[in-house]
Amino acid sequence: MEWYVKRRIGDLADDAERQFGSREGLVFQDKRYSFAEVAGEVDRAAKGLMAQGIKRGDHVALWLNNCADWIFISFGLAKIGAVQVPINTRFRTADLEYVVRQSDSTVLITHDTSGPIDYLAMVREVVSLPKTASLIEDANFPELRQVIIVDDQEHEGTTSWNKCLNDGVTITDGTLAARAAAVDPDDLFLIMYTSGTTGFPKGAMHSHKLIPNNEARAYRMAYTANDVILNYLPLFHALAYSECALMSFLSGARHIITETFDPHESLDLIAAEGVSIIHGFEAHLKGLTEAQEVKVRDVSSLRTGIFAAGMHSATPVVRRGAKVLAPLINLSGFGMTECWLGVALNSLDDSEELRCESSGYVGLGYEIRVVDPDSGEDRPIGVPGELLVRSVYVMLGYYKKPEETAVAIDQDGWFHTGDTSEWLPGGYLRFLGRYKDMLKVGGENVDPMETEGFLLAHDDIHQIAIVGYPDEKMSEVPVAFVEKAPGSNITADNVIDLCRGKVASFKVPRHVIFVTEFPMTASGKIRKVDLRAEALRLLGD
Repeated sequence: MEWYVKRRIGDLADDAERQFGSREGLVFQDKRYSFAEVAGEVDRAAKGLMAQGIKRGDHVALWLNNCADWIFISFGLAKIGAVQVPINTRFRTADLEYVVRQSDSTVLITHDTSGPIDYLAMVREVVSLPKTASLIEDANFPELRQVIIVDDQEHEGTTSWNKCLNDGVTITDGTLAARAAAVDPDDLFLIMYTSGTTGFPKGAMHSHKLIPNNEARAYRMAYTANDVILNYLPLFHALAYSECALMSFLSGARHIITETFDPHESLDLIAAEGVSIIHGFEAHLKGLTEAQEVKVRDVSSLRTGIFAAGMHSATPVVRRGAKVLAPLINLSGFGMTECWLGVALNSLDDSEELRCESSGYVGLGYEIRVVDPDSGEDRPIGVPGELLVRSVYVMLGYYKKPEETAVAIDQDGWFHTGDTSEWLPGGYLRFLGRYKDMLKVGGENVDPMETEGFLLAHDDIHQIAIVGYPDEKMSEVPVAFVEKAPGSNITADNVIDLCRGKVASFKVPRHVIFVTEFPMTASGKIRKVDLRAEALRLLGD
């Protein structure tokens, strides 16, 4: 027998309806839904998706900004046993093309436009859409057969979401119930892409067993139906999906979604809606703190929230936020898409020092080691090493990347994070940064090799290396060191312009420094540690 009762993500809306019924469960802009109404919308979405021929096990890419439909579609997909593939909405054509193809997505669901961004135009640039609403036939995407647009209008070669919903009326309640009952809790339900320590984004695969992970943390953080969660984080990100969307269904807390993060809008909503829980990264806490200092609101309803600390650069921001946004009890923690959330987490009664300077205590269901990356020996308190994690919640593997999976998860089941951490007295962990050359830009993991490879394809660039440079708002930003090709007159603005619209905005270099040669190791590798020091010297500390 299993040690916990297996549950399915697709059942959570129905479970919440039975338990919380008419209580308000979801708010987006001027629309408010009870838990019963949310469950009804999830069923409508599930039937609409079934009517499009989406089968159990099909991979469906969601390239959507925050909206109520994101919730309905996501949990509708889970209900019918499809595998959802959330795509970062800041990705552009190069990233989109790679993820849709590598994930073997059969359907792509996106916007026509959202704000100033024309998503459909980028899809047309990447995918050969048919002239009619017939199925896609593009050799570059052998599995992709349909693009669905979440918009009222019809667009050539795509299917509107309204049509999907209308088609769904042909699916009976019994047919949907039978499909939902056939889903195995051990099935793959999510492929969430993350930029790891090598090459291109990797799809971390997870099953429905993430539910007890969230339940344990909901208990530890004392979530109840009296809580109100404000979610300004993107739903394609693990933090928002786990701590906001899943937590709402599991606890009965009201979930308020905003399309983007605006600190002034967020503070106004906290005051008006009695928000008790918010989450985020250093950039969010900094923005909220500064906005509150400009215009004071009543934020006394705030109870708790997870804001990653531990890194020395984050400590002053967290301390300031805890003071200005009092009585907010900030919790820090550690998580990764591959390990999910709550690998480590503070307790509600931890001291201010622990909440601001540690990354919490080991989470329920996890084992943690901090080791010498060369010898594998455990490090003592206060000595940095690589963080290793073992848990039932560690991903099933990287999708279609067995070699990368074997490197990441050793034979004893330990996931090698590639992150630097250290033990603090009392069993608390402190996350310090990345062993390798990953960047953390505004909460997003950025592998510089992706942008380096993209730019190296251009004739004007002979060699390139991208490193991180400290940034007050974004934690760090990319700086590109570029060696021009012989005879090239490329400028810094040209380098940046090559990236715009092709790679995600957070991957675009903020600064470009031209060099005639690179510092090299004896084995012929670029010494990025020297480049980081040079960036500080040239751009200022």
